[in-house]
Amino acid sequence: MSDKTILLGQTLTFTGSPFETPWQDCVRIDSAGGVLIEGARIAAVGNGTALKAAHPQSRCISYGNDLIVPGFVDAHAHYPQTAMIASWGKRLIDWLNTYTFPEEARFADPAYAADIAARYLDLTRAHGTTTIASYSTIHPHSVDALFAAAQSRGQSVVAGKTCMDRNAPDDLRDTAQSAYDDSKALIARWQGKGRARYAITPRFSPTSTPEQLSALGALWAEHPDCLMQTHLSEQPDEIAWVRDLFPQARDYLDTYEAHGLLGARGLYGHAIHLEPREVDRLAEVRGALVHCPTSNSFIGSGQFDLPRMAARQIPIGLATDTGGGSSFSMLRTMAAAYEAAQHHGTALHAAQLLWLATAGSARTLHMEHEIGSLVKGNYADITILDLESTTPIAQRVNRSGSVWESTFATIMMGDDRAIRDTWIAGNSIKS
Repeated sequence: MSDKTILLGQTLTFTGSPFETPWQDCVRIDSAGGVLIEGARIAAVGNGTALKAAHPQSRCISYGNDLIVPGFVDAHAHYPQTAMIASWGKRLIDWLNTYTFPEEARFADPAYAADIAARYLDLTRAHGTTTIASYSTIHPHSVDALFAAAQSRGQSVVAGKTCMDRNAPDDLRDTAQSAYDDSKALIARWQGKGRARYAITPRFSPTSTPEQLSALGALWAEHPDCLMQTHLSEQPDEIAWVRDLFPQARDYLDTYEAHGLLGARGLYGHAIHLEPREVDRLAEVRGALVHCPTSNSFIGSGQFDLPRMAARQIPIGLATDTGGGSSFSMLRTMAAAYEAAQHHGTALHAAQLLWLATAGSARTLHMEHEIGSLVKGNYADITILDLESTTPIAQRVNRSGSVWESTFATIMMGDDRAIRDTWIAGNSIKS
């Protein structure tokens, strides 16, 4: 039996960024498309009939008018917050103390960490997410749990031990030295092993002393192939706290830059209230910003100015920010990104939203040659969207004038019911 599979349906492909080129020139939906999968990889993308003729022994799966898109890439999440998602009524710092830290303390139990890691990956796969970049807890085994769960699923994951040596409960603090040592050991154990990628992970400047930030900056210099993920300028009271803790810093970004934690492989979550100098430096070094629109609204942080950052050609990814974000769904996250951009006078097109959730996020993770696009050689991480998954969506589609209008309706109103199937490394999670 052939190990080749052809998926037939409407296929979404990119030839560039719709934030740098008009979307009409770089994003295409082929109404009679197909994707040839061989093993874990995409072997070809093109006309479905032509692919069937060229590979007559292949298994064919027809999805009709469903839309075949790259698997969603969630560029910033906290898998340990899975069980406490949608917790009521707090802003960032109180929310951390009331909900996040008590939940993360439970990860001292390796069995609990393994259970939540498996639950999180199953929940996100059901929503069409095939790659995630997640914080763990201070416990090294919380990183092992997520990587092991992803490895058993053939899934691509970026993760790192969250480092905190101050302004956190005693049972969630490490030290500058243990943060360095634990992270270094985890890098040796996981970085580049299969589909695992390591991200050095100071939670944010308020919970790390300058000594710890410097230790992690030194570690990043020793392992420049790793990513580095942290938070930046999420809320005004957080920024004021940083100013008090780092009186010599020019601004929030400088607290990272001064300790070797600013670079092109850096992922800076939220980045809502940036100073002009910070924007200039991020544009200069090509540090990536990760837009977390549901979280920004849920915790009352503000609206990320995506149009302004995109105009500076700063790499931008999209993320649920579970559990500050209130949904595991990248569809819901795309809808929230649309709403946030409207506050800045821009109506994002469906092509731009889908690019952010796939190729754009893959680019921020420096994995664009592995995931994020339906192109030959990439992993066969694919999401199938039912464009008529519910009655409200179907009735809107009946009035649509184009496939783009139909797609936009699913982005704005869709949920896990719109996910016909998710393919990871050439395997369907539903079969």
